[in-house]
Amino acid sequence: MELTGRLPQSDEANESLEVRLAESQEDIQAAQALRYRVFYTEMSAIPSPEMAALRRDFDVFDQHCDHLLVIDHARGTGSDSVVGTYRLMRRSMADRAGQFYSSDEYDLSRLLAYPGELLELGRSCVDAAYRNRPTMQRLWQGIAAYVFQHQVALMFGCASIPGTDPRALANQLSYLYVKHLAPPDLRPTAVPDRYIDMNLCEPDAIETRRALAELPPLIKGYLRLGGFVGDGAVVDFQFNTTDVCVVVKTDLVTEKYYRHYERRSRDAAAG
Repeated sequence: MELTGRLPQSDEANESLEVRLAESQEDIQAAQALRYRVFYTEMSAIPSPEMAALRRDFDVFDQHCDHLLVIDHARGTGSDSVVGTYRLMRRSMADRAGQFYSSDEYDLSRLLAYPGELLELGRSCVDAAYRNRPTMQRLWQGIAAYVFQHQVALMFGCASIPGTDPRALANQLSYLYVKHLAPPDLRPTAVPDRYIDMNLCEPDAIETRRALAELPPLIKGYLRLGGFVGDGAVVDFQFNTTDVCVVVKTDLVTEKYYRHYERRSRDAAAG
């Protein structure tokens, strides 16, 4: 199901920005090219020879997912017009792919037992020139609309902290574990052979203010929505990151966008 039409634009100065799902293989390749620029060129992830030759980030899951795009029409209609992206994977898509992407890092059995639709969020990135409030608004407008259309009950995904030395990230990981650990029935656990203990500091030694200053904006955004983290971190040496699994109940997703989209859908049905 496609997002219907252009979603409400909340910043008049950025009317050239649109959020929608990829509609063609060319759209998906544009998202992959953006991912390559951010993950491999900017963040120094390690590409396969095929990725380096094509200058696109891709894997076997791409063909089974929806790809949310933020497009700046002021940049034309080519690949460069895609300035933000998220990869979206629901239960039926994971069934076709054989698993959710995060299953390589986390035991998701508790999430899989949760009633209702699941949505895995992944491969989030934004062009360096567009890391601002309007672009993030478009992405969250798109996610809220997608959540509504597919009646998603729970969102989750691996979120990354730069760096592969958990000791250097001890304050951030300990803060997440002590303050935001998911309740047992919603708690993914890192697979045993990749499990890294997040509870690295005594609770009274955690520097909360410093942790919040150092955590990536994406993780802080999930926490503001009431998000939780799973038990255990995972080091991803390909991407030079340490991952945590974040879980968000969709009833905590930006309510004003959700209600607005519900009204638009109701009005369209009545018309």
